[in-house]
Amino acid sequence: MIRVLLVDDQPLIRSGFRALLDLEDDIEVVAEAADGQEGLALIKEQLPDVVLIDIQMPVMDGIEATRHIAADPALAGVHVVVLTNYGLDEYVFDALRAGAAGFLVKDIVPEDFLHAVRVAARGDALLAPAITRKLIDRYVTQPHPTRAGSGLEELTSREREAVALAAQGLSNEEIADRLVISPLTAKTHINRAMAKLHARDRAQLVVLAYESGLVAPRNF
Repeated sequence: MIRVLLVDDQPLIRSGFRALLDLEDDIEVVAEAADGQEGLALIKEQLPDVVLIDIQMPVMDGIEATRHIAADPALAGVHVVVLTNYGLDEYVFDALRAGAAGFLVKDIVPEDFLHAVRVAARGDALLAPAITRKLIDRYVTQPHPTRAGSGLEELTSREREAVALAAQGLSNEEIADRLVISPLTAKTHINRAMAKLHARDRAQLVVLAYESGLVAPRNF
């Protein structure tokens, strides 16, 4: 059973998402909150698999709440998905850097919404390749200082290749095709890289790849 916690200051949004989730046999909504502070308390109490959290809320916004979740070792198994009305806006990038696993636009179709929740619960790549490429396109146009001491030196050459391809928006299957390896081996390279670089998920791995200089803007 996938345990989901909803955090949004709009009751109508929460009830709409809950209505969709409650129809699924493998998903359970364990709690709801109207702001980040209340949500954070419930997250620590309920330990959900997935948190769907709005970015802009009173008391504590979704970005600050995400930072608290990412910094708490006891919440390492909680996958944060931020909700936005506007798609790829500046808040999305702040949320990803804060530790979010990905994001969803609130007008997403129900089938894609449910699929995203299940993907997030597995800890797999939440951002589809097409969305990742859009994210990259926006992210790399903004100036960011190169992060020193990122831990890239701990990666094998194959892991570095896999991370670079993931940062270009390729799925595990596409990485496998490019490197002429099996999809399972590609996933293993990505998982080991995330462990070595202390990345919570694939979205964090993409951000780190650019901030560390492993992948340069517009070089693909």
